[in-house]
Amino acid sequence: MRYVKIDQTELRQIKELYEGVMSHACHGLFFKEGSVIGTDMAEEALKDRPKFFERAAAVLKERGWVEEMTFTDSEVVVRGSIEVAPGDIPTCHRLRGILREFYERFKGGRVKCTEEMCASTGHPECRFRIEEM
Repeated sequence: MRYVKIDQTELRQIKELYEGVMSHACHGLFFKEGSVIGTDMAEEALKDRPKFFERAAAVLKERGWVEEMTFTDSEVVVRGSIEVAPGDIPTCHRLRGILREFYERFKGGRVKCTEEMCASTGHPECRFRIEEM
């Protein structure tokens, strides 16, 4: 399998391009992109189910999505999300989609993933709440 590398500036410019055309409606598309991206990563992490979250964090770090992260049953804390860009609202839409995909595959059911805090809005970290549906 081959991978493509996109740096943080390019990712931000792509986001700005889409927002310029679609406003905030594109955030749902970014979330869905994250779900697609997260599918194979989640399957890879599931190969070692007892260490699923440890492996999931390692995969996300290896691929450059985050610098550090901590998983619990209902929350994910992230430092150094590649999607952080200073602004008024949370910006980690793709990462939110990836995380939802991870939890749904691990739990075997639907979950809701909400970014409650984002480094883009001045917080020291991003925090995602996970709720089973």
